[in-house]
Amino acid sequence: MTMIDGKAIAVRHERIDDAAAGQRIDNYLMRIAKGVPKSHVYRILRSGEVRVNGRRVQQTYRLAEGDEVRIPPLRVAQAERSAPAPAGKPLPVVYEDDALLVIDKPSGKAVHGGSGVSYGVIEQLRVQRPELRMLELAHRLDRETSGLLIVAKKRSALTALHDMMREGRVEKRYLTLVPGRWANALQHVKAPLHKYLTAEGERRVRVSEDGKPAHSVMRLVRRWRDYSLLEVELKTGRTHQIRVHLAHLGFPLCGDDKYGDFALNKRLEAEGLKRMFLHAAMLSFAHPLTGEVLSFEAALPAELQAFLTHLDIQERGHG
Repeated sequence: MTMIDGKAIAVRHERIDDAAAGQRIDNYLMRIAKGVPKSHVYRILRSGEVRVNGRRVQQTYRLAEGDEVRIPPLRVAQAERSAPAPAGKPLPVVYEDDALLVIDKPSGKAVHGGSGVSYGVIEQLRVQRPELRMLELAHRLDRETSGLLIVAKKRSALTALHDMMREGRVEKRYLTLVPGRWANALQHVKAPLHKYLTAEGERRVRVSEDGKPAHSVMRLVRRWRDYSLLEVELKTGRTHQIRVHLAHLGFPLCGDDKYGDFALNKRLEAEGLKRMFLHAAMLSFAHPLTGEVLSFEAALPAELQAFLTHLDIQERGHG
């Protein structure tokens, strides 16, 4: 038995429930023992101090419902106390069942805490829905991107959704506004993307031959004198994929503060567009547990629709 701050910390035995089933043992240990260094987690796995149903297991072992996990005493770093995420307004739920929920994320809200953000959508959902044993993001949206976001309520659903996304079996379509007159009704963009850090330590992405394969399908929806509205279908899900692909082609997203035209963004802000014009408008996939085909759409937020109306008025003014 180990003593920490005068408290006895003993061996634990945990029974795996449906929420944790399907998760790798190393990821499970890091989730339930926050503050324990990764190196220590892997050391106790290698040494056999962690046992599942009385047997040693590899770090890649996937837990099954009903497994009994023996966890040795762990020295947890004393974490700084942080304020819990406020419940805030209920997030708009588009769909929900026992396995997952789909929300219509507002722009300006991060999907999770970190990088200077104390909390995000997932932390807020956990406060709003304390009765749920598990809530995990199935994928991510950039902070300024609005629209459809899938959250898993079961580990089995999360694992299946990750497999489906990796295999390209989740259809995701976005709406974005770009400056200039887009020419092609349909255009496939295949340009590999490489992640890097700037001198200031900020995460960025660029097109590079040594990057990971990335495939976007652009469709022209509407065109004005100086702008084009595009629907973008993602065949891969790389970080900042739409933003970087379009900037690489000379059509940076309106309002994009990382890859955009900064002088244009200032003019757009004066005209009423005060955010990046990128909206996750459509999702379609087979339910990860039942196989039922699910399709969802999220209308453009009011502020984006208002800017398109502004363009219509300008267009009529130009005759």
